[in-house]
Amino acid sequence: MKIIKKLYKKLLFVAIGTYVICIFVSQQQTLNRYKKEVKEYDVQIEEAEETKQSLLEMKENVNSPEYIEKIAREKLGMYLPNERVYIDIGK
Repeated sequence: MKIIKKLYKKLLFVAIGTYVICIFVSQQQTLNRYKKEVKEYDVQIEEAEETKQSLLEMKENVNSPEYIEKIAREKLGMYLPNERVYIDIGK
């Protein structure tokens, strides 16, 4: 009877130890997944910051005469009065 109690105690300790180890492994996997997500979010934040900076620069330049002239030439096909326009027929 005494041997059976010792065996049960040992089995109980082994079972509890195995359970605790499984919990630690599971938590470590979860932490690794969260760290990976944080890195991905950091990359997204950096990209958004770059886009924001680009848009702010564009906002500053949108009212400049050079930008207006560039858009008028490229998008609208407008030119200054008495300006000679040469068309490349090779294109």
